[in-house]
Amino acid sequence: MQLKERIFIIGGGLSGLTTAYLLAKKNIQPTVLEASSRLGGRIQTIQGAKGTPLELGATWFSDMHPHLLALVEALGLQPYPQFSKGISLFQTKSFEPAQKFFVPEADMPSYRLAGGTQVLIHALAQALPSETFLLNTSISAIQTSQNGLLLQAADGRTWDADQAIICIPPQLVAKQIAFSPSLPDTLQAILPDVQTWMAGAIKFTLEYDTPFWREAGYSGMLYSHAGIITEMYDHTNLEETQFGFTGFLNSGAASYTQEVRKELVLRQLTDLFGEQASSPTAYFDKLWTDEFISAGSQVTQRPHQYNGHPLLQQSYLDGRVHFAATETATTCPGYMEGAVIAAETVAARLS
Repeated sequence: MQLKERIFIIGGGLSGLTTAYLLAKKNIQPTVLEASSRLGGRIQTIQGAKGTPLELGATWFSDMHPHLLALVEALGLQPYPQFSKGISLFQTKSFEPAQKFFVPEADMPSYRLAGGTQVLIHALAQALPSETFLLNTSISAIQTSQNGLLLQAADGRTWDADQAIICIPPQLVAKQIAFSPSLPDTLQAILPDVQTWMAGAIKFTLEYDTPFWREAGYSGMLYSHAGIITEMYDHTNLEETQFGFTGFLNSGAASYTQEVRKELVLRQLTDLFGEQASSPTAYFDKLWTDEFISAGSQVTQRPHQYNGHPLLQQSYLDGRVHFAATETATTCPGYMEGAVIAAETVAARLS
C-alpha cells in the first residue's frame, strides 16, 4: 500500500533520483520536477560515433565512497578500475618536452561504471514509474498554504505538496526560488555562496578508432601547465573495444569557441602522441555554466565553500522544505558520494 503524502523533489540529478528511489522503496511515491529536458544533472554520458560512452560530467569514484558503492551494487551495476598502466606525461613549459613518469597501479584505484555513469541515472529512473518525472519544469516559488505547501513553476503551473525536497545547487535556490514566508536571514546569507562543485569546469572527451597510446606504452594520463588540456585520462570501455580520452581544459578556454578548443586540444595531443591523435572519430566538450547548474560567477574563498553547512541540515517552512543537493552533505559534498549521502539523510527524515 502506497502512502498518500505528497512529496515533490526539485531536481532530477543523482541526489534527487536517489531520494525518489529510497522513498519509493518505503512505499512513498514522490514526484520529481526537473528544470532541464533530461535527467542526470551533473552526470552526462554521451555516445561517440562508434557508440563509445563518453563522459561530460561526473565520472570517477573509489572505495572511499561506500554509500555510492552500495547503491551501485544494489542496482546491479558494474564498476571497473580506471586504466593507469604505462607511461604518463607531465608538461611543465610549452617550450620543453613533456616529462615522462610511471605511476604504479593503486591499491585503491578510481572506478568508472561499465556503460558510462549515465547507467546509474537510467537504473534509478527505471526503478520508478514513468509518471514520477516532470521534465522542463522549473520551480520559481514555494509558499505555505492551507494544504501544506504550494509549488509554482516558472510557466505558471502549480502543485499542492506536503513536503518539498530541494536537490538543485543552493546557489540556484537563492537565485530562482522565492519563498513565502521567507527563509531565515542566516540561511539566505549563505545560499548564494555555497560553492557548486563542477560549476565553471570545462570537461572534454574524444573517441578514437584505436588505442594508439596504449600500443605505444602510454597510460593516456596527462597533466599539463602548458596546453589547453590540464589533465586527461584513458577513457576506454570495460570490454576494451571502444577507445578515447576524457579530462579537463584550462578555465581560460571558456572564452574560446568549441571549434577553437577542439583545434587546440588536437594540436596538443598530436604534439604528444603523433599524427594518429589528430583524427578522432568524435570530439565533445562542455562548459558547466548553464542555467541548470550556475546562476552567474561565484566568489569562492575556499574549495567546497559552505558545503555541508549546519543550516543546510535543517528543515524550513514548518518543517516541510528540505535541502538535499550534494553540496548539503557533511561528508564528500559535491561528489556523487555526497549526493547519495544527502539523499539518504533526507529520505530517512521523511520515512
